[in-house]
Amino acid sequence: MKNSMAAIILVASCGSVFAQMTPVGLWRNLDDKTGEAKAEIRIVETSGVLSGKIDKRIGKDVKPDDVCGECSDDRKDKPILGLEIIRGAKKTEGKDVWEGGKILDPENGRNYTLRMTPIDAGKKLEVRGSIGPFGRNQTWIRIN
Repeated sequence: MKNSMAAIILVASCGSVFAQMTPVGLWRNLDDKTGEAKAEIRIVETSGVLSGKIDKRIGKDVKPDDVCGECSDDRKDKPILGLEIIRGAKKTEGKDVWEGGKILDPENGRNYTLRMTPIDAGKKLEVRGSIGPFGRNQTWIRIN
């Protein structure tokens, strides 16, 4: 009886570790220059496709009525709070990598090719935005 309970607990705990190896959840991103928290982004999955919205903005210069004035698509002049910045990412078969989508930088209105990889047992998310061979990486921290 003891052995079977231990096996059940082990299987259940392994499942929760594997469940975290996904970008789905709430993440805090950090400013590239200062290292300070900038925003919380909630990533959700719908029919195997990920999208993400700014759930909360953080910082001393944040204004609740800020809009994406630099955006050139349907997000032009939309409030930054609640803005969808991740669109169309899908899991790469056989890997814990999501790509094929776009990520928007609301500060400059540019859309970048997106690649997201959970790291550190899903506690962090490596986010790469690129245009051609040029790009940058950010590491986001899981909040939940």
